[in-house]
Amino acid sequence: MSSIDILSLIRQVPNYPKEGILFYDITTALENPEGLRAIMKGFIDQYRDQKIDKVIGTEARGFIFAPTLAYELGAGFVPVRKPNKLPSVTIGVNYALEYGTDRLEIHADAIKPGERVLIVDDLLATGGTAHAVTQLVTQLGGETIGFAFLLELDGLGGRDKLAGFDIFSMMTVPA
Repeated sequence: MSSIDILSLIRQVPNYPKEGILFYDITTALENPEGLRAIMKGFIDQYRDQKIDKVIGTEARGFIFAPTLAYELGAGFVPVRKPNKLPSVTIGVNYALEYGTDRLEIHADAIKPGERVLIVDDLLATGGTAHAVTQLVTQLGGETIGFAFLLELDGLGGRDKLAGFDIFSMMTVPA
């Protein structure tokens, strides 16, 4: 299945969550067995030969891909969550959104110094969330080796915000 076939499985919802936004609903691709298989194969093939110690999944849709990718790569899975969702000692970072600020947290012992970390999420838009996750990895002494996204929204500056990092996007779509 080619990336254009995966894209055809993704529902496009106009004016969600607000007027003028075209929302790419990946759930329709995930519920299709061939779509899910093609997505996971794309991620696995991209990173199979790289030494990765941990795969971070960013709440919430990064959780869909990261554990399976970590399993296939022989790496550990680390969730990065919204505040007060992790049960042990955490570190966090506040970051800017288009409409305010948010915060992400990670367990303080989730990444060991020198570990090679891949960050996975469903979508790259402005890059704010992904950049915040790199700050958490750096605080813990890890090395961000790259980012993996299913979709990249073209023209919103996400790639620029992550300049200097390896970025893999399975598909690029208009913002």
